Amino acid sequence: MADTARKPLVEVDGLKMYFPITAGIFRTKVGDVKAVDDVSFTIYEGETLGLVGESGCGKSTCGRAVLRLYDPTAGSIRIDGKDIGKMDQGTLRPLRPKMQMVFQDPQASLNARMTVASIISEPLDEHTRMSRAEKLARVYELMDAVGLNRDFANRYPHEFSGGQRQRIGIARALALNPKFIVCDEPIAALDVSIQAQVVNLLEDLQDKLGLTYLFISHDLSMVRHICDRVAVMYLGRIVELAPRDALYDAPMHPYTQALLSAVPEPDPATETSRQRIILQGDVPSPANPPKGCNFCTRCPKVMPVCREVKPALTEIAPGHMAACHLLDTRNATTAGATGGTGAPEHTQQGENA
Repeated sequence: MADTARKPLVEVDGLKMYFPITAGIFRTKVGDVKAVDDVSFTIYEGETLGLVGESGCGKSTCGRAVLRLYDPTAGSIRIDGKDIGKMDQGTLRPLRPKMQMVFQDPQASLNARMTVASIISEPLDEHTRMSRAEKLARVYELMDAVGLNRDFANRYPHEFSGGQRQRIGIARALALNPKFIVCDEPIAALDVSIQAQVVNLLEDLQDKLGLTYLFISHDLSMVRHICDRVAVMYLGRIVELAPRDALYDAPMHPYTQALLSAVPEPDPATETSRQRIILQGDVPSPANPPKGCNFCTRCPKVMPVCREVKPALTEIAPGHMAACHLLDTRNATTAGATGGTGAPEHTQQGENA
């Protein structure tokens, strides 16, 4: 669905988010935790981009950095044509209504001492000069939009279920008519029966209001349902970015292949016959990533070049990008010219896996 005719709303280029590691009584800096390391992507108006990966890969940090909840270490972030990456908070404040966030844990993201009406109207208090009556009318309008009974306006968050609390969070995010919303695992803390309701609500609101989403999740089945394109992260870097159907039907990166092989198939015949890719070892520390490809320590198809050179995210097919030396024809040619020293190792390890 993302073609060049559509206007880019969010453009992220070379985003880095490093957290310093300090030691000693003088808190001397001794290194960095590279939570997000040189990430680039574009989200078009009205599109949903899924950001997936295992826990700790930097998905949530990336989403928060894009909204400038963190000050990025490096890189540019353009939202609706304006570069917000280096803006100070005072300059950024008038732009906040355009970009909002739905947080992962609705219990923790809502103030337990505030009523539903106060929570939803808080953005209106901060960014508008509406009268009290206008704010109340807007609160009721938002409660209707997310399927909450108006009679609940004076209740407190602890009186609601997880799904209802997440609806309150969505209503708060919609209060200022944003263009772009980061959904940080909005269904992870919910029961399975409630997850579908929240996702359907997000889709309905997108159709009605023309919203653009960055949908962060580790639920690959749900991502396939809601997203137009999918970016796969591993240890702070995007390893594959492609249209949804292309990625699920023909994943190119070995990590994406392993990730998708773990998704259960609803057809029993297919489920019993397919082979899962079991990755060996643990994820390296983001404070000390491998020298070459971040995935080289666990990849079943690793080659010597993988341990030395970081692969660039390149376009393999129209709209389909991946960062893997296996897909780089230049490296394949080089391996062949040197007598195939790289290829036999790759073949043997692939067979053993």
